[in-house]
Amino acid sequence: MSVFKDISLSAVVAGFIAVLVGFASSVAIVFQAAQASGADSHTIVSWIMALGLGMGASCFFLSLWYKAPVITAWSTPGAALLATSLGQITYAESIGVFIFAGALTLLTGVTGLFDRLMRLVPLPIACAMLAGVLFKFGLGIFESLKTDTFLVAAMLVTYLVVKYFLPRYVILVVFMVGVILSVVRSDDAMLSHIPLSVGQFVWVWPEWNVNALIGIGIPLFIVTMTSQNIPGVAVMRSSQYHTPVSPLISWTGLASVVLAPLGGFAFNLAAITAAICSGDECHRDPKRRYIAGLSAGLFYLLAGLAGTSVVALFSVFPKSMIAALAGIALLGTIGMNLKSAVSNDQYREAALVTFLVTVSGVSFAGIASAFWGIVLGSVFLLAAKLTKSN
Repeated sequence: MSVFKDISLSAVVAGFIAVLVGFASSVAIVFQAAQASGADSHTIVSWIMALGLGMGASCFFLSLWYKAPVITAWSTPGAALLATSLGQITYAESIGVFIFAGALTLLTGVTGLFDRLMRLVPLPIACAMLAGVLFKFGLGIFESLKTDTFLVAAMLVTYLVVKYFLPRYVILVVFMVGVILSVVRSDDAMLSHIPLSVGQFVWVWPEWNVNALIGIGIPLFIVTMTSQNIPGVAVMRSSQYHTPVSPLISWTGLASVVLAPLGGFAFNLAAITAAICSGDECHRDPKRRYIAGLSAGLFYLLAGLAGTSVVALFSVFPKSMIAALAGIALLGTIGMNLKSAVSNDQYREAALVTFLVTVSGVSFAGIASAFWGIVLGSVFLLAAKLTKSN
């Protein structure tokens, strides 16, 4: 099979790094959302297992089918929204909210509406928005350098040296150095108390609260589409993957509907972790980067099955190491998107506005800055065209 011929260590490592960064950077927010919904410890484990299953299956099969690194994720801004919104309804009503939001996503994908909207966004505007989304991760390297100078400096030096001699494996070596230094400095007792167990799924039938569906379900749908799916598509387009968008959105929506009773609150296209799997560091040949999607799918499945063991293991790694690793892995992608955003005089000002609005983090009506960056950038672009025509 061509899959076995296309396997490369760098692509497998990219998939692993994507899962590591995805879990370690936001699993605490998922815990907060689950607790806000009234989930007990067993149900929280079910959430992690359902999310791992959904992300793993969708990453693996979509990447295999389209031969592109299709990376999915849970909705981190969605989890943040749920953590502050679910306290007033029952857990069963929360499940109803998840199913409703997933159904809206499925409908958006099936009708092709999202695909038609994305075609209206010029590539420089999309690249500027993506650069704005990723920008904070680049800053995270040097913010971590301030708080954990030795560890992050060692990772940066490793990156500079290994990139010169073995560029394909630079992220793997940086990761290994970070792990070794973290383990050496860690408390042995902390490592020994990581539980080795597999959790169980907890199925809860939904209940329907119209006020909750409107007040929580629709915002969950909006923040997931604007904060996650739009940047996710931008990653694919900036890396020259022209995979049909509507089917991808449809499958993530279907996964949300099916797995919601187990705790799979919202699935979407990934942006940050997808960028790790779509760049040159993954593989020089774009046609072989889909292996990163396959490996990410397998690692997500393993992470989901391991449940609390994996979550506890990720908690051992210092936040500074995770932040630095993510930032270093995304340096090339940030630079490439900035170049694509401002290289064309026709789009430069509009792209700059898109970038600045996205970086600012401003949020109106509960909708994230990535969406407003595209909106304001498009307004500036339209104004420039009208001015030129007159």
